[in-house]
Amino acid sequence: MVNIREAVREDAQAMSAILAVILESQGSDRPRSTAHVLSQYVEHPDRIRCSVALDENNNILGFQSLRRASAGNVYDLPAGWGIIGTYVSATASRKGVGRALFTSSLEAAGTVGLSQIDATIGEMNELGLAYYEAMGFCTYRVKPGAICKKLTV
Repeated sequence: MVNIREAVREDAQAMSAILAVILESQGSDRPRSTAHVLSQYVEHPDRIRCSVALDENNNILGFQSLRRASAGNVYDLPAGWGIIGTYVSATASRKGVGRALFTSSLEAAGTVGLSQIDATIGEMNELGLAYYEAMGFCTYRVKPGAICKKLTV
C-alpha cells in the first residue's frame, strides 16, 4: 500500500538520500544535499505541489515535484508551464509509486490551471523516459544530453 502526502521540511533528509542514490547510479554530479532538496523541491517559491510516497511504515519511497515555470527559467520553458521531477527508490520501482505520485501532481496541475507540463529527462535514463511515456508525456524537444517530454493537461 502506497500513501501520498505533501512533503514537509522534515522529509528533506530522506528525500535527499533517495535523490543521491539515483544521481550516483546515473553518474550525475547534480546537487543532492538536504539543503538542495529543501530549496528546489519542498520549499521552492514556484512550487505547486511536492508529494512524497510512503510505505505502511511511513518510510519515504519516492517523491515528485511540480512547479510553475517562471520567466527566464533554466529549462527555457514558456512562463506558466509546469515543471515536473520524479524520484523513486530502486527498491520501490514498478510498485505503483510513480503512478500514485503522478495522480497527486495531475490533480494539483488541474487545480491551478496548468496547460502544459514539461519533464526533462537525461537521455540515458531509460526508466525515467519509459515512466513519463507511460504517464502520457510525448517527446517534443531534444537537447544535448536530455529529452524533453510534455503533457497537455
